[in-house]
Amino acid sequence: MSHKSNNDVPCWGSDAIAKTLQGLELNYIALNPGASYRGLHDSLVNFTHNDPRLLLCVHEEAAVAIAHGYAKVTGRAMGVALHSNVGLMHGSMGIYNAWCDRVPMVVLGATGPVDATQRRSWIDWIHTSQDQGSLIRDFVKWDDQPGGVTATLHALVEGVSRAGTAPRGPVYINIDAALQEKALDAPLPEIDISRRGAPRTGAPVPDLVNEAAMLLSGAKNRRSYGAHVA
Repeated sequence: MSHKSNNDVPCWGSDAIAKTLQGLELNYIALNPGASYRGLHDSLVNFTHNDPRLLLCVHEEAAVAIAHGYAKVTGRAMGVALHSNVGLMHGSMGIYNAWCDRVPMVVLGATGPVDATQRRSWIDWIHTSQDQGSLIRDFVKWDDQPGGVTATLHALVEGVSRAGTAPRGPVYINIDAALQEKALDAPLPEIDISRRGAPRTGAPVPDLVNEAAMLLSGAKNRRSYGAHVA
């Protein structure tokens, strides 16, 4: 499958998803390609032009491990794309390690069309699960399987926020293949990504401490209390 969009206007569900991932500044997505997210893969190449950058891996556990190491070095989450139920099972040990190590990670899953009438014979049936997130729900911070394209965009924003909120950890968002390949017949509502995100840490943030020190050092007392001293 291959599709192209006009300029910067999303024409497919996967275009809108790729554009949102770009806006969330995940920077990288490690993946072992699979048919369940072929729409998203296509949009990341042809619509956002490899932004986030795709890191080709030979195994799903290696993809998750790369994201784990990236978070340890940078303190930031990156994306991982896992093919359907089989890819999720392969990557589950790495996700568990990320959970134990409290590192942020955004795991993008996919499933064959939930609508059984849209499934291709045999192959889509064995790559579709009723509750795919249950495979890892005990060791992720949060998971979601949105039922629409707009809901998927909100889930991505929510997932990045939750992954980076202390105590940090991996999140899982399962995207229906049919939603990825859905043609958009009208513009989607804009999502203000800048208003979302992980909250500041509870410990003093160095730049805020420096700002407070500058304000205090430059402050002037405009009132005299000497007359009130006995």
